Amino acid sequence: MDRCEELAAVSAIGHGIERVHLSPEHARVNEMAAGWMAGVGMRTWRDQAGNQWGRLEGREPGLPALVLGSHLDTVTDAGRYDGMLGVVSAIEVAARLVPRAAELPFALEVVAFSDEEGTRFSTALTGSFAVAGNWHEDWWERTDRDGVSVRSAAERFGLDPARIGEAARRPEELVGYLELHIEQGPHLEAAGRPLGVVSSIAGARRFAGRVVGEARHAGGTPYGKRKDALVGASQVVLAVERLAVELGGIATVGRLQAFPGGVNVVPGLVEFTLDVRAEHDEQRDVLVDAITAYAQEFCGLRGLGFELIEVHAAAGVYCDADLVESVTAGIAATGDPEPLTIWSRAGHDAMAIAAVTPVAMIFVRCEDGISHAPGEKVTLEDVAIGIDAFEATVLDVARRRA
Repeated sequence: MDRCEELAAVSAIGHGIERVHLSPEHARVNEMAAGWMAGVGMRTWRDQAGNQWGRLEGREPGLPALVLGSHLDTVTDAGRYDGMLGVVSAIEVAARLVPRAAELPFALEVVAFSDEEGTRFSTALTGSFAVAGNWHEDWWERTDRDGVSVRSAAERFGLDPARIGEAARRPEELVGYLELHIEQGPHLEAAGRPLGVVSSIAGARRFAGRVVGEARHAGGTPYGKRKDALVGASQVVLAVERLAVELGGIATVGRLQAFPGGVNVVPGLVEFTLDVRAEHDEQRDVLVDAITAYAQEFCGLRGLGFELIEVHAAAGVYCDADLVESVTAGIAATGDPEPLTIWSRAGHDAMAIAAVTPVAMIFVRCEDGISHAPGEKVTLEDVAIGIDAFEATVLDVARRRA
């Protein structure tokens, strides 16, 4: 918990927590994590995607690795535990298992992923996608709000874009991936459980949307002649929530901006973001199609243009059955014989890593389900139980492989 506080103190803003990909703050927390890993006795390195690694050999050198980890980047005005708790808990589990490392039928690795949130360049999971061998070359040309490209930022960070392929891991090098994470939802709290088993992770699709109208004088333009882009966008936003509830998915407009933005000007353009997810990809895609169809019809009737451009897509992932059994056994070892199983509404690095190795996750209860905000809270007692379960899960995986 103290280490979470130390990480939270590394921020680009003075009034909260913001730590984005390839920033000086990213470099600083990588150094901190590397120091903690080295203090455990792990060999450490940073890969060409900016991810920080540590490795503890098993009963013989060179064995495939069971990877534990999460991420250290944040959203703007973030909480203290999203991602960070998973990294420091993984390091603590590695520390506990040092005396038993010679018994493990695999190496133990800890990873602090670099860009789970996608806050800076609007492309999430790039660190874990690189590890899975799924880096997209067009990502190099994406820019942040200051016009700095991923390529330029990587070079300033000390990385070589030409060597990005070196970050990729092969399936035969890995046993699996385990991640401990705060739930980011209220289900564990409602059930009175400190921990939960994750069954699957929802796949998300993200879009940049535009409603195009005509900017005209607010006083001199009669309603019959108006093509108000903000009125159109507002109806689309209301429909997003309505359709999500009706179709059983989750859809969110996180940003909405009207142009030209004058107090006495009918808005001629509105730009917005749209995030859509559901338990199953098919359900999510039906929701996307329904939102698109409604927006096109409504905007068309008002003489408005509507555009929706996909900027991110991640397929949903089912957690591996064998690793889920180990997670279940690990939680049971802490005194909960029938752990609650829930699907993750939020995305995680495990989604990307699933392309190269089996994955599973442990959820830790968080107060009122609050996350991605300063009100993020977990209890010392829940974290202690979570680390016990995490360690027991690793030992169960070892037993099964032995």
